[in-house]
Amino acid sequence: METTIRLNQKTKLELDAFKQYKSESYDELVRKLIYLVKLAEKEPRLSQKTILEIKEARERIRKGEFYTEDEAKKILGF
Repeated sequence: METTIRLNQKTKLELDAFKQYKSESYDELVRKLIYLVKLAEKEPRLSQKTILEIKEARERIRKGEFYTEDEAKKILGF
């Protein structure tokens, strides 16, 4: 079942900034954020190194510097 939600324009812009790729849906984005919140509750301490690595990985994704699942499978011989 799908639903519509109303967001403040500023909230929408902030959500857009979290997208890892342009076509990422808001459903995917919200589900990812929910996962991260649950993870933070379960494992509350991320080292500064881990936080930096996450930021660097997100930047590589934004730049398109990643392998698709099919490319990774081909490289790994699957």
